[in-house]
Amino acid sequence: MMFTRAFLFLCLIGLLGLTCRTAQTENNSTAPAEGVTISNNSTPADTTPIPPKREFRAVWIATVENMDWPSRKGLSPEIQQREFRELLDVHSSAGFNSVIVQVRAAADAFYAKSSEPWSEWLMGRQGQPPYPFYDPLEFMIKEAHSRNLEFHAWLNLDRATYGPKSSIIPTHISRRKPEWLITFEGKKLFNLGIPEVRAYIASIMANVVRQYDVDGIHFDDYFYPYSAPNQVLGDELTYKAYYNGMNIHDWRRDNVDKLILQLRDSIRAIKPKIKFGISPFGVWRNQKEDPEGSATVAGVTSYGTLYADTRKWIREGWIDYVAPQIYFDTEFERVPFRKLVDWWTQNKGKRHLYIGLAAYRIGQPHPRDKIWMNPSQMPVQMRYIRRSDQIEGSIFFSAHSIFSNPLGVRDSLRNNFFRYPALIPPMPWKDNIAPLPPRDLKVAPLEKGIELFWQPPAKAPDGDNATYYVVYRFSEQQEQRIDDPRNIIAICAGENTTRFLDKNVERKKRYIYVVTAFDRLHNESIGTSIPSPIQAL
Repeated sequence: MMFTRAFLFLCLIGLLGLTCRTAQTENNSTAPAEGVTISNNSTPADTTPIPPKREFRAVWIATVENMDWPSRKGLSPEIQQREFRELLDVHSSAGFNSVIVQVRAAADAFYAKSSEPWSEWLMGRQGQPPYPFYDPLEFMIKEAHSRNLEFHAWLNLDRATYGPKSSIIPTHISRRKPEWLITFEGKKLFNLGIPEVRAYIASIMANVVRQYDVDGIHFDDYFYPYSAPNQVLGDELTYKAYYNGMNIHDWRRDNVDKLILQLRDSIRAIKPKIKFGISPFGVWRNQKEDPEGSATVAGVTSYGTLYADTRKWIREGWIDYVAPQIYFDTEFERVPFRKLVDWWTQNKGKRHLYIGLAAYRIGQPHPRDKIWMNPSQMPVQMRYIRRSDQIEGSIFFSAHSIFSNPLGVRDSLRNNFFRYPALIPPMPWKDNIAPLPPRDLKVAPLEKGIELFWQPPAKAPDGDNATYYVVYRFSEQQEQRIDDPRNIIAICAGENTTRFLDKNVERKKRYIYVVTAFDRLHNESIGTSIPSPIQAL
């Protein structure tokens, strides 16, 4: 369950900004210019396996109950912003390239341009704006993009109130439209069988797409609620009004299907290149329920318990990526990690598959499940994921767990699995046109290294500009393989980041540099190359 899941990158160092300038030299600093992520790579040995150049590496940043950010209610905007920057810096330096941030937890908002009230987990009371005022979502997107991190806005879909003690203002949707809601375990949940409810949820999401420069829209595992003892859903009257000949279980699944299609269609109509992803509970169906299900014995399934036919959505291409929450260890017999991962690789269709990993369980002892006290558990899972070319990446729950580094999980990622930079895999069904290559690439020897500078390319045939650049470096005798991320020495974020100072050079040695341009959907241009001058002693 999403809300209950509760470094430095050795190859990529430095701060990222929207402009790229050379580092100051007054104090002999070796810090990179703003806008540049530097890889301290060495020439790769031909006998070592090539690490992945393309890999989605994300972390969930949960705001509900102040799980990850802000650290508590009522902090000043200055402290809120400082904490968020620290989260981004730690995860960026650890090798992550994306963040998925919860901006709507309970029919509320962590952003200003919303018809729903400010979240109570921001300033302490629902409806209370930040003071001094700022728009958290605009701020977070800008900070993420300045570090070349994708920003996916994560919205909770079914929850209108979090519980009886929640701060609720009179104009909240639960007060204005009580007939839209059902009560379950003390929470007010949207009744997805009502067409107006589905239209309302789609409109809230569409507003985020329209108003903010997000890279993706993300929903978690909450559609209909997880079952609970002595609790009934209470949507029988709605079923009688709208059932259309289906049994109640198929009707509920049909309601969710209709909502997913409404969400997809809204995104396509407004900004078709924005990604749409779902992170469902890991088990779709067990084999005992359906021969096409997974070899698992789960008491909960997304299909049967949450009425979410997640396999249909990804196989039919309704969503752009699926990130099943496979929060089970490799020794858990009822839901074996490896078998469930294998099932998803066989059922992902032609869309992206990212594996949701349980960082929150690391170092948390349990009498019947002690394996999470073993620091090798997450590396074992990562190695298994890397074996399949059908898996495009992973997402860790959650940011606090990576930040606090239990059992050295962040160190393991930074030093091993995320040691070299990875670029986000493209989605050719959304955009398959690469940008044009950088123009007028030049090099100049300086006292502190070799400076590269270039001109942005003209717009690509689809009208896209370059949004960032990647700099590769090779020795004169080295094969120029831009498919090997160990040859990346810098990632320059922002279309105007057109200069880079390479300080890690040897005297009397000539290099070959290649610079490529990337668009918003991470299509890569052909390279523009140039040899360096030989620097004198």
